[in-house]
Amino acid sequence: MSLRQKITDDMKAAMRAKDAARLSAIRLLLAAIKQREVDDRIELTDADVVTIIEKMNKQRRDSITQYEAAGRQELADVEKFEMGVLAEYMPQQLDEAEIAAAVAEVIASVGAAGPQDMGKVMGAVKVKLAGRADMGKVSALIKAQLSK
Repeated sequence: MSLRQKITDDMKAAMRAKDAARLSAIRLLLAAIKQREVDDRIELTDADVVTIIEKMNKQRRDSITQYEAAGRQELADVEKFEMGVLAEYMPQQLDEAEIAAAVAEVIASVGAAGPQDMGKVMGAVKVKLAGRADMGKVSALIKAQLSK
């Protein structure tokens, strides 16, 4: 079953269960998927859907930060709930050791010598770890290893 089909099935289940908050979050995701398909005139793969989910999660994190700074905890809670729903469709996240090993492997294969090779390493790591690691943390890890 494709990821998009799973999302559609979950939307139907949320409708049947009358779970309005979950239904709303899933509909937002499906709308983003359909928008991308219409704009690019393609049918998205599971990897493309994961990319959309990552983008939506980043938007949610930014919104949570802003809502909490403004003292709007109820809005931040809604965003956190939506992030939880979106997380169900992401691949299994890697732990710190696995990420560090993947970064070290890419640095060795690319032949990175220092911080000037950050872009080259980041590009290769992004392809390898797509959807399975927070790229902000990965970037910091790469920077630390290249600075040695």
